[in-house]
Amino acid sequence: MNSTDSQKISIGLPLMHLEQGEKRSFLPNFVRHLEKNGAQIFLEHGYGAQMGLDDSIYTDAAPTVSFVSNHDTYQQDLVLVLRCPKVENLHALKKGSSLMSMLHYATQAPRVALLRSLGVNSISLDSLRDDSGRRLVENFRSVAWNGMEAGFQVLQKTYPDPGFFSSQRNAIHITLVGAGELGAHTVRAAVRYGSVPLQKQLAQKNIPGVIVTAVDYDITNHEDIMRELLSKTDILVDASSRIDTTKPIIPNQWLAFLPEHAVILDLCVDPYLESGDTTYTKGIEGIPQGNLDKYIFTPDDPVYKNIPTFAHTDQRRHVVSCYSWPGIHPKDCMQVYGQQLNPIMRTLINLGGAQGINTNGRFFERAIGRALLSNWG
Repeated sequence: MNSTDSQKISIGLPLMHLEQGEKRSFLPNFVRHLEKNGAQIFLEHGYGAQMGLDDSIYTDAAPTVSFVSNHDTYQQDLVLVLRCPKVENLHALKKGSSLMSMLHYATQAPRVALLRSLGVNSISLDSLRDDSGRRLVENFRSVAWNGMEAGFQVLQKTYPDPGFFSSQRNAIHITLVGAGELGAHTVRAAVRYGSVPLQKQLAQKNIPGVIVTAVDYDITNHEDIMRELLSKTDILVDASSRIDTTKPIIPNQWLAFLPEHAVILDLCVDPYLESGDTTYTKGIEGIPQGNLDKYIFTPDDPVYKNIPTFAHTDQRRHVVSCYSWPGIHPKDCMQVYGQQLNPIMRTLINLGGAQGINTNGRFFERAIGRALLSNWG
């Protein structure tokens, strides 16, 4: 049943208040879509300002929108924010309300426990999947292209004689861990250096291109095979999707097999975590976790001191890692997410929120059902 004026679901859209480089907010056309579908929208003051969007642009798009404090956005029936809020913000959520965010249930055990204790109907954006298991809210293309572009920018500086731009150099060898959807985008980005203009520039000079070797668990379990692969690798990419995040795919000691100039590109950015006696590590052990403020790390970067002691860090190379690769181009990123979320939000609004979802209902209800914390684990 559609929402009526007296039963309008309220939706809060807070700012993320994370690193300075994190500028992403949902765009005015997405907010207009929420309003037209019958929701009452509450934006935090200054929403969109970091992307150059004044409050007036949002009110022009959605005249009934209200601007409120950060705290008040968390007091609504449904709170939508791209990256998971800080713990203090989570405690501001009303019991029985819904939180939609990139919650990453599988790699965030402490977060899952907290959300369950708060009685919040969590919907993880990264768990919204169709009946075949394909993610409905994702920007793998931007993850791959933005990450590969940054990785090649570093490799241009580290590459030994005769130099990256020399026609006498060898082909660039990339070892890609993970052969899923992100891996597929990564291959396409890699063979074009993460930058079509750069690829055309090098091709015109007849400079050797890129060779990508994709490996999965049946290869990474064999140290002798990985030693040979890594010894020829210029860029090592983690685009994996692990079931068991307590164990690395590439142990730190294996990084010694890489050439000194090699660059490690972290695309899946699983975190280091400790929960009781259980520790969770990155797919490539001992590399830093980056963000939009800083995503390039040299082997002697002081940030290595912040890596938990349970992860070995003795073997180091240049690393490129960013928790939010699509955020490098924020407006393009949010246009993609808005388009993907439109039918999902329409379903939630029409059904009055997460509590109205029938997990055996229509297509988008089933997808939302799969993303509910109450149905996970």
